[in-house]
Amino acid sequence: MSPSKVRVATVLQKSAQVDAMLAGIATLPLGSPATFSRDPRDVAAAESYVRRALEVLLDLGRHILSKGLDQGALEYKQVAIALRQAGVLDERNGAALLEMAGYRNRLVHFYDEVGAAELYEILRPPAGRRARRASGAARLAARAPGARRGGAVAPGAPAGPLRRSVA
Repeated sequence: MSPSKVRVATVLQKSAQVDAMLAGIATLPLGSPATFSRDPRDVAAAESYVRRALEVLLDLGRHILSKGLDQGALEYKQVAIALRQAGVLDERNGAALLEMAGYRNRLVHFYDEVGAAELYEILRPPAGRRARRASGAARLAARAPGARRGGAVAPGAPAGPLRRSVA
């Protein structure tokens, strides 16, 4: 495998998908645990929105690593670590993405253990900031070193390993 180009269109599309999932979460009744769990469809929707947002965000990280940094398929936790090591994410956002990758694995592999109370705790204000970090991390990735818009290097983009590999 050789590095090619990180596609800004892919980054923007995936960022929009994360935002759509966060918008879906915003429609859920998060006023209280009882309100949230009253309708099991809301709990199922919450699980789907969270899992899908995390999948998209981590797939975006894989795209950046694969196309821009010539790093092949990685497990999701390794994606977070590699993005932090490459300087695409700062320490705080890298740690947040690592935590989110772990939670994605829990949702997929231990789905039978994840209940309404746990989902509510993840999504409720102010803990819902964790979910909003997904959107922030996607925006950081869109501003990855060397990200181009209209053929020009993004203002303030530092020199970095992605500078030559963003289309």
